Amino acid sequence: MLTLSACSGGDDDAGGGKAAAPAGQADIDKAMQTPTELTFWSWVPNIQKEVDMFTAKYPAIKVKLVNAGQGEPQYTKLRTALKAGTGAPDVAQIEFQYIPTFSLTKSLVDLRPYGAEALKDKFVDWTWSQVSGANGEVWAYPQDTGPMGLLYRQDLFDKYGIEVPKTWDEFAAASRKLHAADPNVYLTNLAPNQNGVWMGLLWQAGVKPFANTGPDSVGVKLNDEPSKKLGAYWGGLIKEGVVSTDPDFTDPWYQALNRGKYAAWIAAAWGPTFLSGSAKSTTGKWRAAPLPQWDAGKPASGNWGGSTSAVVTGTKNPIAAAKFAEYINTDPAVTKRFATEQFLFPATKALLTDPEFTGQKPEFYGGQTVNQVFSDISGTVDTQFQWPPFLDQVGNDWDETVGKSFADKSDTGAALDQWQTRVTDYAKNQGFKVQ
Repeated sequence: MLTLSACSGGDDDAGGGKAAAPAGQADIDKAMQTPTELTFWSWVPNIQKEVDMFTAKYPAIKVKLVNAGQGEPQYTKLRTALKAGTGAPDVAQIEFQYIPTFSLTKSLVDLRPYGAEALKDKFVDWTWSQVSGANGEVWAYPQDTGPMGLLYRQDLFDKYGIEVPKTWDEFAAASRKLHAADPNVYLTNLAPNQNGVWMGLLWQAGVKPFANTGPDSVGVKLNDEPSKKLGAYWGGLIKEGVVSTDPDFTDPWYQALNRGKYAAWIAAAWGPTFLSGSAKSTTGKWRAAPLPQWDAGKPASGNWGGSTSAVVTGTKNPIAAAKFAEYINTDPAVTKRFATEQFLFPATKALLTDPEFTGQKPEFYGGQTVNQVFSDISGTVDTQFQWPPFLDQVGNDWDETVGKSFADKSDTGAALDQWQTRVTDYAKNQGFKVQ
């Protein structure tokens, strides 16, 4: 690592949850004109283009781009580097759900001293809640999102006389009707290896599975009444055999998408682009709609996916790092490029109301303005949902309890109890008070 890259032992006031004194404009100007090298970890394809836009504006700042892996592989390397005190980046891409995991361990810099609070209104409300701490800290800038909706095969719905379900009761009835008409077709698939979808469905149902109530305490409610209701709903459809449980993002799953085994996919806002590349043989047959609702009078959705840019504790250049993270997530030209070239679904209000973005009519979706559909959905995502500070464990335990109950067609209610017990025990063993 170059000497100007991030490493442990920097100014304590730069991070670890302790806000530094506000940086004055003179300090900011000086930092942005001082020859500096930042290291940025990101897995976004071709993000060098956006990095180059920053360095063109601030030529004194050089940015070393590193792909350290996507998701968990990167986080493992980041934890290792932080523990070793060397090799950590200045700025890292971190998914929303991992912000508590890293902020609790004082691994992220509070961005308030560098002007973050003034930018709150640029972002969709729920995304700002996801990057905010209990005491007002701003741990990262939102970059992309995954509000959840329903992608469905219009041709199959027409063939079997299925209306787009507006409620989950209608969805269940349609599942039974479709599978009875053709046992080889399912209305949807609920993958037993995909805890992200379950978290999003909990989110949409108004469940509050976690609450970060303090540095050493956490609320865990994975088997309360609304969770059991959700479990009974999906477990019941799976036991009836009208919803399939194929592992997703596997070769058989891709093949099933292309041959029409699933008439719909519960997906996120990144799904439309992903699907158009993975199921090309079905071009023109798909459409998008909001998720079915538990209360038709109160539209709601959850989120699956999306990420942020966070400044890592120990950076020697907190001002330059913070301004880099700010620039690539707020500059209008950069954010539009993310949306139109890398097809990241926006976190900024400006792009979600930009007719050039929302008015696109992709052929794959029969000319439907899919971006508008998901832009509208984004406004219905609950701002109060929280993630635990030990997400890896929560996900692993879900796979071995709730996910396994789907695959085995066993009692999902009992599996939720097991999940609650396992996560609670783990939290206590880690020194948390569980509420």
